[in-house]
Amino acid sequence: MTSERIRVGIIGLGANTRLRHVPGLRACENVEIVAVCNRRTESTAAAACEFGIPRTFDRWQDLVADPNIDAIVIGTWPYLHCPITLAALDAGKHIMTEARMAMSAAEARQMLEASRKRPELVTQIVPSPFGLRAHRVVKELVSSGYIGELREAVVIGTSDVLADAMIPLQWRQVAELSGVNALTLGILHETLIRWVPDPVRVFAQATAFTPDRLDPATGMHVRVGTPDSVQVLTEISGGARGLYHFSGVTRFGPGSQIHLYGTEGTIKYELLPTDRLLGARRGDAVLCEIAVPPDKAMGWRVETEFIEAIRGRGQIEFTDFATGVRYMEFTEAVARSAQEGVAVELPL
Repeated sequence: MTSERIRVGIIGLGANTRLRHVPGLRACENVEIVAVCNRRTESTAAAACEFGIPRTFDRWQDLVADPNIDAIVIGTWPYLHCPITLAALDAGKHIMTEARMAMSAAEARQMLEASRKRPELVTQIVPSPFGLRAHRVVKELVSSGYIGELREAVVIGTSDVLADAMIPLQWRQVAELSGVNALTLGILHETLIRWVPDPVRVFAQATAFTPDRLDPATGMHVRVGTPDSVQVLTEISGGARGLYHFSGVTRFGPGSQIHLYGTEGTIKYELLPTDRLLGARRGDAVLCEIAVPPDKAMGWRVETEFIEAIRGRGQIEFTDFATGVRYMEFTEAVARSAQEGVAVELPL
């Protein structure tokens, strides 16, 4: 498909699809969004009208099976990522699926195995946007020995979005829709493993400080299915240690950050709210901001990467299915460790 028109169908045209995928795909040459299917018929019709999409489907299965569609964008909640992916690969469609990859590591491995049976099809997970701007600089610093030998990695993801017990239940807190995904654990771990090796052991604790919330769909209070506070200790391949602090109940917390501490220096990446890279080496007095040269700064080009891969002009860097399995195994290991009170070895 080097130059011919690529016809895209969207299943689940929600917030991120509106914000990024629709404009991103329409910025690509000779790409047309030809079909849409949402959970409800009214929502599907509204999305088609708003974005001028010519065809609508009441069932995602029918959209996937349509021979006049070349690629599928999956914008649904995680509970449908695996079944849609398997059906789309079977139908010969290229796939870009929203994160998190799946409900569980088992589903993620199913998706990876199915993709390997169809190597001619492009499969991509919408990547973590954290750290993209300075990605190349961090990677170069680590590989060039700026911090020396890695000793500790610290990953922080805090906010107060769940601090108020009166806030209604959100879909991300429903285990039947989101699986073992918790807070921003997976998305920031995905960012970390772009620069350092994977963990080989995790020990975790987790809790929901507000165990029940009002479900807007039913008007009833229900049990929350995912934690609002998670702490993790890890052993990283090679011997370094990791420390993770994730919370939705932290007022005036540090936001989202990744710290890499080594024998010779430190890299501190303040992801949110500043997107600022700092560092210092042995002999320096304080951490100083590290400039990101314009020619090394990266931005959001997910849709372009997807289309270019379909055209045979490149490969998926952010994020392939193999990487998705790695972060899904990590998040599941954290969930198992927190539930059972024991360390869990990786890979699962």
